[in-house]
Amino acid sequence: MIQRILIRNARILKTRKASLTPSCDLLIEDNRIKTMLPSEAAQTLRQWFENLPADAAKQIEASQGVLMPGLIDCHVHVLASQMHLGQLGRLPNVLAVLRAVPILEGMIRRGFTTVRDAGGADDALRQATADGTILGPRIFPSGRALSQTGGHGDMRERNDVIEPCACTVKVGAIARIVDGVDAMRKAVREEIQRGATQIKIMASGGVASPNDPIHALGYSEDEIKAAVEEADNASSYVMAHAYTARAIKRAIRCGVRSIEHGNLVDDEAATMMADKGAFAVPTLVTYDALAQEGKALGLPLESLTKIESVRGHGLRSLEIFAKAGVSMAYGSDLLGPTQRMQSEEFRLRASVLGPAAAVKAATCEAAKLLQREHELGDVYEGAIADLILLRGNPLEDINILCGQGEGIQWIMKDGILLKGSAP
Repeated sequence: MIQRILIRNARILKTRKASLTPSCDLLIEDNRIKTMLPSEAAQTLRQWFENLPADAAKQIEASQGVLMPGLIDCHVHVLASQMHLGQLGRLPNVLAVLRAVPILEGMIRRGFTTVRDAGGADDALRQATADGTILGPRIFPSGRALSQTGGHGDMRERNDVIEPCACTVKVGAIARIVDGVDAMRKAVREEIQRGATQIKIMASGGVASPNDPIHALGYSEDEIKAAVEEADNASSYVMAHAYTARAIKRAIRCGVRSIEHGNLVDDEAATMMADKGAFAVPTLVTYDALAQEGKALGLPLESLTKIESVRGHGLRSLEIFAKAGVSMAYGSDLLGPTQRMQSEEFRLRASVLGPAAAVKAATCEAAKLLQREHELGDVYEGAIADLILLRGNPLEDINILCGQGEGIQWIMKDGILLKGSAP
């Protein structure tokens, strides 16, 4: 039996236009938006709906609340239940998964109905949130991120002997070590076979890993090109962790579609990205979180010393990307207990680019990056019914989207009102 929901008297936030419509009625059939009508012209629709069997029809009165598409976070690590990633990679597999459950629940309560996992989550977690086994957003998994020996995904401490990496057998290991062109091709094929919807590579040094300076380059160009080719052969793409302008330009030359972080971008690199149609996924909130709470939560000393080298450039990177016309999607990249700060990225973005750009980054721009703009990221007929009803207009006050979902009246994912969402 077709399940139908009629949402009455909602003001629709159209993300692509960054505008608010007058009162509308929406008819949801199963998991899609079937019909949208101005409320003043929806009398016939309402009468038809009231004659449907009660067990197949539900009405929701929005009372002029603001209805917008569910939020999309394009850089999360749902398995990152603790700050020290080396220790995370040694957790028993069952424990690593169980600790991800409250992280996923927290994301959906904050209105994020879709996330792109940037290393760690696999097809099993995707299925679990899709079929309702656990409460959480729709997941686009990358499988394990790919790192060279000594790169950003190599969490082994320095020692006399380089021990074999256990990253291919431990669920908590969000990255695996891959060296060489042939090994890269095989690794990409393996992650895609396991359900990865995109491939994550480490193209520069990073903060959370022990041995790689921020300005170090990750992977040779031949290795990056091999990853891009194999991903493209599977109708997928490569996302690259990259901080410096040099690392960004190498990655873009090799065909990478999505640059993660990009704090140290310059005008030349940003222009190259815009010319190639590449996306940027800044993740500014994670540096505030690491600086404020990293030491207390067990972030290694080596990582603590790296934070300020990228933190101060984050807001400036937004201006550089925007000036060049680079499409920017929303990302948070939080670890451990700081995952609660996911929505604070809105405040940082809005402080530089304004609230409309911050909203677009987490909706229509993110949907484009996911190659799902035909069904996610805006409210229109035919779209998947991922919707959140807000207590105010985020185009006027971005704080409506911040916190733990206090500004959200209810959350719908795939046409289902989710239990446990904000009152």
